[in-house]
Amino acid sequence: MLRSILPGLSLVLLVFTANLHAAPAAGTAPPEVGFAIVKTSQVAVMEALLRPGGSLVQQIDSNFSAFLIKHHQDYLLFDTGMGSQVDGQYQQGMPLWLRPFFKYDRPVQPAREQLRKAGLPPVRRIILSHSHWDHAGGVLDFPEAKVGVSALEMARIRQPSTGPGGTWASQVAAKSIQWEALTFTSGPFKGYAQSLDLYQDGTVVLVPMPGHTPGSIGLFLTVDSGKVYFFIGDVAWTQGALQASAPKFWAASLLVDQDADQTLSSVAQVRTLLQAEPGLVVVPAHDSKVQDALGYFPQWVK
Repeated sequence: MLRSILPGLSLVLLVFTANLHAAPAAGTAPPEVGFAIVKTSQVAVMEALLRPGGSLVQQIDSNFSAFLIKHHQDYLLFDTGMGSQVDGQYQQGMPLWLRPFFKYDRPVQPAREQLRKAGLPPVRRIILSHSHWDHAGGVLDFPEAKVGVSALEMARIRQPSTGPGGTWASQVAAKSIQWEALTFTSGPFKGYAQSLDLYQDGTVVLVPMPGHTPGSIGLFLTVDSGKVYFFIGDVAWTQGALQASAPKFWAASLLVDQDADQTLSSVAQVRTLLQAEPGLVVVPAHDSKVQDALGYFPQWVK
């Protein structure tokens, strides 16, 4: 009996140790290489939807965030969160019967507006973890930017659909969008068979994480302090689900995961990596607890 418990206990201890050392070097002065979380909206949801064994009564926040990556003089966004046109997009893309279950708080604070007020230079590159509505909602706010997605994700963009697991035409169909199909040509990285080293220095590296959508990707970032952060999009919605190797709530998974089994395989790969690198900090796209601890733009993690 004890032998069956020890492997799971060891993983919990590893993740707990990682979290103990996850306190970031933060501040408002920009780093050479670092990131800031640009929170555009949130919504309170039933805890059981986000955490295995969670309450059916208690609610917790789910964030809609963009992640601003600074690499020396270059800025890029990993996901965009909700954009300035999201209200109209939502009316077109979210079926009426699903709106009580998939919604967002207003007013939205678009990433473009937050960056403009802070006096930052225009973002010239966006990378989408995947093309769902709550990740691609701000693409049209950055007409000057190239928008990178994996080559597999381009198939969804060329054939838009609706609903919470859809890629909405109102967000991605404009001919003015400068799409960039990413290919993973940099070889193995941290246990992933393929990767793309964006700056050829190992600090910003993309890896495929299929399942939630066929072309979902994650981003590894090594900041000034040497600490490594792993942005995993919607592979798991919270660290709690990741630690438990738990699937999403069944009804939600049915609506949003393209391939639930493949998504769980991507979760298992992250858990294996955490065993090898307990100091790694995993940042799910919607986990308010993790993001609250790291802080929000204009605060930088470095």
